[in-house]
Amino acid sequence: MLSTQDWIHAPLGVVEEKFAAQKGSSPGWEAEVVEFFKEQLKEKSAQSLVPSLNDVPLHYLKPNSLVKFRCFIQDMFDPEFYMGVYETVDGPTDAKQMLHCGKYRDVAECGVDFNSKNTVTAERQTFYCVPIPGENLWVKDYAGSSQARVVASTSYVPSRQKRSYEEDEDMDTQPQKQAHALQGPTDLQSNADCKRQETEAPPTQAASASHLDLNFPLPGERGPACLVKVYEDWESFKLNDALEVFGILSVSPALSALAEEDASSSFLDPTEGMETAEEQRVHSPPASLVPRLHVLHAKPLQHNNPLLPHATSDDNMASVRAELLAYFTHVLLGDGLAAEFLLLHLLSSYSRRDALPLGKFTLNLSGLPAASYSERLYQILQQLVPCSWYLAMSLQNMNQTRLRPRKDYTANRLVSGSLQLAQNTSLFLDETRLEPGQLDATVCNVTALGNVITWQKVDYDFNYHQMEFPCNINVLIASEGRSLLPSDCRVHLEAQVTPAHLEEYLSSIQAFPQTSSQLNRFRIYLSVARLLDYSISDQMTKQYVEEDFVEMRKDDPQGVSADDLHRMLVVARLLCLSLGQNHLSRDGWLRAKHMEMLRRSRMEQHQTVNGNEP
Repeated sequence: MLSTQDWIHAPLGVVEEKFAAQKGSSPGWEAEVVEFFKEQLKEKSAQSLVPSLNDVPLHYLKPNSLVKFRCFIQDMFDPEFYMGVYETVDGPTDAKQMLHCGKYRDVAECGVDFNSKNTVTAERQTFYCVPIPGENLWVKDYAGSSQARVVASTSYVPSRQKRSYEEDEDMDTQPQKQAHALQGPTDLQSNADCKRQETEAPPTQAASASHLDLNFPLPGERGPACLVKVYEDWESFKLNDALEVFGILSVSPALSALAEEDASSSFLDPTEGMETAEEQRVHSPPASLVPRLHVLHAKPLQHNNPLLPHATSDDNMASVRAELLAYFTHVLLGDGLAAEFLLLHLLSSYSRRDALPLGKFTLNLSGLPAASYSERLYQILQQLVPCSWYLAMSLQNMNQTRLRPRKDYTANRLVSGSLQLAQNTSLFLDETRLEPGQLDATVCNVTALGNVITWQKVDYDFNYHQMEFPCNINVLIASEGRSLLPSDCRVHLEAQVTPAHLEEYLSSIQAFPQTSSQLNRFRIYLSVARLLDYSISDQMTKQYVEEDFVEMRKDDPQGVSADDLHRMLVVARLLCLSLGQNHLSRDGWLRAKHMEMLRRSRMEQHQTVNGNEP
């Protein structure tokens, strides 16, 4: 029986053992390898023993050891061929040596017999993966906390230290100025940076000559990028999927030497290489900067909240809901109705039927008192959701930001855009930053945001045509008046705090809640409620929903539409989920109708006072 140290420190030994047992003659050994690692990684405790590329600097990880990577598929390269089985010869005597396994490796043993009849050519798929865009610091903190005790036992210190990703700030070709302008407000957990820097390598004296663009979707992002090599079932993975990958780390210096050799030869004679120099640079970057990861086991991430799984009873959910609602009421300046709708927005997700995204709930919070308030609001939401991004919709940002990904045919890669996000990411659009000025790219960007809100899709730019990619992004719009973007629900904030005491009140918001345990309850609650299944019985639909809608149409034929019915059904669904109920109840439906009535009444009063606003 292999020890934990064996299959984590030397996974290739397991592969060689399975290969040698069947002498590579039967494909059954490959399935045995995959099944072995699936079995070893079945328990959460075993997974926590595997060092993570997200948390441990690359120079502390042992080459050819088992590592894990919580990542996002940013691009998919063309499939590549490799020698799955090959034979070596003894140089002086030309005597046949033995069969070798080429799977899960980048570089073959010396003395390969290329004329051997035993050579087996196989195919694998390469994904370009980056850390999950917009992943908040509290997620990284909790996910990395289980790795602290593992680093010393599974790491080694090489004689020549490689630079860490955090030190290569000049690697991203996006201008620093733009990145600073686009990044969100300062995170309340900035002290987490200092905590993680304890494991960082000290800065090296030699400056990097490379200016490799790591192609992160969001400006200002940092972390490892990785070429993930997939051997089985790669058709099941899609662009923009979030994954947790367990695989063999490959950082062989020979990869960089081969890439440089290929680039120089193709430069001298372009007909010798199938790839252009630019494509070679992107597809074969230095392994010390973009390591290779040969997948043994990979699983899609339904969520990336490290506090789950967590058992939460219905009674407990109701009590946490009451706490969170009180907190949001405090945050939203005493407006309880707006707090209710904000809570429902954070729980929302959709299912697609034909082309229609049913159940989405984009919220427009209007009437925000000051620009600083919207930033403070985002900082609070950033503490609660696993992934988020703040876009200040200033004229400069809207003109200069690349929201839609585009295809670069010269380098044969997908250049990322800021709307290339993982599912369930919270996108905070701050319209309070709008100012008058000349529109350039703004119209295209506003259209792109409108498509995300209305259709939950992003049109990727392939130069000669647009290609639609579905997304699942939770959009919250903060504005002073009605948003220029569409929304599913608009709530005008009615602050219970006088303007004279606003600054003092805002400064008190940051200090509440004071305990991390309370924050953790909120984080668990939001994720658990969002993941609940939900259904509506035919009896409930006919007996209550249809009858009530007919009566509402009779009372107000012009004011009640099918869109209003859809909104009330979405609100009722989210209300039931927020209470831990997985089906529509009569009380939930009545409460949703009451909330919608209060919201419509408030909007009518606001329109009467501000008659010029649509």
